[in-house]
Amino acid sequence: MELLNPALRIASVLDDRRRQATTFPKAFARIDRSVWIFGAALVALFVKLAIAFNTFGTNDVAAFYLYAKSLHDHGLEWTYRYGVPWSSNPTVFNHPPLTAYYLELIESLSRSEFVRECGFTFPFLLRFPGIIADFIVALVLLRISKISGRCLPAWGLILFALSPVSLMVSGFHGNTDPVMVMFLVLASYMCLKEQPILCGLFFALSCQIKIVPLLFLPILFFFWLHRKAALRFTATYLLLTVAMWSQPLLNFPGLFVRNVLAYGSYWGSWGITYWLQLTQSPQLHVVGFSNFPLAAAIVAASLKVVIVISAFVIGWRRRCLGAAAVIRSIACAWIIFFVFTPGFCVYYLAWLPPFILILSPALYGWLTASSSLFLFVFYNSLAGGLPWFAAVSKFSDPGRFNLLAPWSLWSWAALVCGMIILSKKALDADPSLRFFTLKTVRQQPADETPRP
Repeated sequence: MELLNPALRIASVLDDRRRQATTFPKAFARIDRSVWIFGAALVALFVKLAIAFNTFGTNDVAAFYLYAKSLHDHGLEWTYRYGVPWSSNPTVFNHPPLTAYYLELIESLSRSEFVRECGFTFPFLLRFPGIIADFIVALVLLRISKISGRCLPAWGLILFALSPVSLMVSGFHGNTDPVMVMFLVLASYMCLKEQPILCGLFFALSCQIKIVPLLFLPILFFFWLHRKAALRFTATYLLLTVAMWSQPLLNFPGLFVRNVLAYGSYWGSWGITYWLQLTQSPQLHVVGFSNFPLAAAIVAASLKVVIVISAFVIGWRRRCLGAAAVIRSIACAWIIFFVFTPGFCVYYLAWLPPFILILSPALYGWLTASSSLFLFVFYNSLAGGLPWFAAVSKFSDPGRFNLLAPWSLWSWAALVCGMIILSKKALDADPSLRFFTLKTVRQQPADETPRP
């Protein structure tokens, strides 16, 4: 028996270890997926903060700093009128007043002795709100997934939280666009919560960062109109917008309309206009955001009309659907915008991911892969290879443009294919569906395939 005791003890120890080995995977499996998604978002938050703290970013950071100095020294009207004339590459200040006020604030903070001692520079302060905005959007998407009746896959939410696109745009590039996206997502979330006043508030704030959310005003307005809450939504939106735009509207409305409301971005670097400028036609072979030849101006205006009309049609036709359909309506409008837009900048790719994820996780995966590839090639080329510290974009350089612009076609092609596939699914689900009509969509198929 004494000889058997050691063998029994060894067998007991082995049994305990086997039980522990099977317990750990079960324990991990019991952890709610929210914990994993929150953890991924937290990791991404600190990675972006580290990138922002240790890099300068792109030449947009330098442009924002020069804008901030101009705003501090000369004021908003002068900056709208002259931009940064002492820069080697004069640019137009095309941001709403709230962005201007923030630039003035962080320029002042960056000169503070305390802020300098903490190591917080202007480039870091510029990127900080966008980094926080990405974290908030990840949490809001998790909440939307729980209450919208359509659970998003965990892999999609984790991929969104750790997205290379947001790491490069929010962490490195240096702009305010992620804040605009956050407010637009919050406005959409308020539709699910049936809060028209808060929806109007957040939507107005998104338009204070960038003007592009105005495209979705018909979608939100018709949604609340059907629910007899359009007055509360519209009043809130208009009151805040007019208050925030009062300085330029009352004192220099022409400059504000020209620089902000009529800004058209860069022709020739994306999608349809990229293919057109490859024709080498003097009327179409142009890269820039102003002084277009007549043919290019007509094409740009026509494409914008297509986008705006599409947003109105989507908003009107889908106004009677459930609250969750609002986010998918915005996603459909984003797809149409990116397929037909005559102008493009690389950080635009941070605008649509949260909405595409809700519309189609599969399309989101393809879009993220193609966009990540394009952005890495773009920033790596501009920064002169790894590790990145500063990146200077020169689309005016034909050699560099011809090298980088074709990579953007992968993302554009993903959206074109996504639009075609989603349209086909909608037609398969309802053969009577017609695209060129104002007929109201009353209900969705069981799988919630979005209808244009």
